[in-house]
Amino acid sequence: MNFLPVLKEALNSIAANRMRSFLTILGIIIGVGAVIALLAIGQGAQASIAGEIESIGTNVLYVMPGNLMEDITNPQKLTLSDVSNLSNRARAPHIARVAPVIFSSTTITYGSDTLSTNVTGSTPDIQQILNLEIQEGSFFTESQQSSRASVIVIGPRAAERLTGKSSGIVGTVLRINGHPFRVIGVTKPKGGNQFSSPDFMIYMPISSMQMRVKSSAGSEEVDYIIVQAQDSQSMSLAIQETREIMRSSHRLTPRQPDDFTITNQEDFLSIANSITQVLTILLSGIGGISLLVGGIGIMNMMLVTVTERTREIGLRKALGARKSDILLQFLTESALLSLIGGVIGIAFGWGLSSLVGLIAANSGAPLAPVIGANSILLATLFSAAVGVFFGWYPAQRAANLQPVEALRYE
Repeated sequence: MNFLPVLKEALNSIAANRMRSFLTILGIIIGVGAVIALLAIGQGAQASIAGEIESIGTNVLYVMPGNLMEDITNPQKLTLSDVSNLSNRARAPHIARVAPVIFSSTTITYGSDTLSTNVTGSTPDIQQILNLEIQEGSFFTESQQSSRASVIVIGPRAAERLTGKSSGIVGTVLRINGHPFRVIGVTKPKGGNQFSSPDFMIYMPISSMQMRVKSSAGSEEVDYIIVQAQDSQSMSLAIQETREIMRSSHRLTPRQPDDFTITNQEDFLSIANSITQVLTILLSGIGGISLLVGGIGIMNMMLVTVTERTREIGLRKALGARKSDILLQFLTESALLSLIGGVIGIAFGWGLSSLVGLIAANSGAPLAPVIGANSILLATLFSAAVGVFFGWYPAQRAANLQPVEALRYE
């Protein structure tokens, strides 16, 4: 049997029942669209996270309090003494810079405008470690650190949210926890979301942070420590030196596990990718349920179609049509129906992911959804396969009809 007439007849059958066909493939459209959109957003999020992490550098590691792998009772806090020990070049020749960090999520006020964001207290070394470029003004100095100066360096997005402009604000006074702070610098844009991007951050001397924001003046405790290796090739040696110094500083015996955790950029990237992949798979599973519902809808429609065309099937068989011809006819129709739904779903998913990217960009978290050729090909083949799978039973039922009984059907 020539396939072209079969395809033409399948198209005519679908066109003859446009509304019913559209309602039937709605589940396929939603399912494919959801899967395409989620895959695109997931891949875009991975690329965005990778870009943010790589912009900091591949030779940066973090020391956190506590051990994520061990159950330790009352682990020691990280202190400025730990920072001092790590900064000893004689003991750590592969460590270039060390910066203590204390942070607080607080409200910044400018006139009647407020912004909730993260405030970071550290030393001037954090600028080089995190590769923070200044577009206006300057970063705070060791002198300002020693004198507990009320000065801050602000990210451009935070500045824009508060003052309505991202430049020309050096000298502006903002209030943090009711205390006035003078803006001395604005960092260059880096992109990213409000919770992790330097564009939304505010940096100040750690001494000022302790006294005016955290109310912990004179405290030795820090939230975490950032360590910069001499270069990416020195990372393993820098990690080893950091671990040895921290264990010595905390007076741990050889049998005691670390009471701190050392992570690097690759660890953060791996964790972020794992979380993104799990969420993408989980949410794509929901889209898969829509595909299943759509497939059942196609099967129901094809069963109705077989019933409506029983006399036509009987006439074709009486005129010499083979069982395989009838089977091919109805399988083609169900596969084509599902394929049309898949193509519309791909377009729907593309539009949905683009809309999410636009909303993310407007909220200050640039996200470029990535729709790969593999995703489109997979969605196309899968939607056609759904049509074949769920159309098989109705097609078999049509093919097995007896001509005499079919011709008698009213």
